[in-house]
Amino acid sequence: MYSPRLKEKYKSSVVPALKEKFGYKNVMEIPKMVKISINQGVGAAVSDKKLVDTAVQELSVIAGQKAVPTYSRKDISNFKLRSKMPIGAKVTLRKDNMYEFLDRLISIALPRVRDFQGINEKGFDGRGNYTFGVTEQLIFPEINIDKTNKINGYNITFVTTAKNDVECLELLKEFGLPFKNQNK
Repeated sequence: MYSPRLKEKYKSSVVPALKEKFGYKNVMEIPKMVKISINQGVGAAVSDKKLVDTAVQELSVIAGQKAVPTYSRKDISNFKLRSKMPIGAKVTLRKDNMYEFLDRLISIALPRVRDFQGINEKGFDGRGNYTFGVTEQLIFPEINIDKTNKINGYNITFVTTAKNDVECLELLKEFGLPFKNQNK
């Protein structure tokens, strides 16, 4: 039976490394990935409704599962925004799809970023989750450059069972996410 590469890596090398570093007594204490959420806001969708459809289509191709449009919650007259207008797209990945996306992100997409120095360590929320932004969708090889009419960015959130930012940082480093080397 097929199992994603990073799922096997988690079981074989990440769990023992975290157990040794933090001194966990129980295996259930060791942090693990719960889900990866990818969000995209399309501000220009207020004037052109087709932009949300293309955003949903591109996000579905990148994530490997169907994305859904997001809708505005309230009216904001300054932005010509009405309640329940489509303004973005989102997808939540869990289990095998999550590990597959993480593998493609680490090994293929992030090295394609221009002048890549590593991702910033400041995206933690204090509860063991990490969010960072990708400025353009063209770093993913699934996107055809000739068919894109607008360059959009994404917010990618890693939700973990870690209790604090230190545990989450170590978990993500063990998976192979390339963080910037910052002196603290």
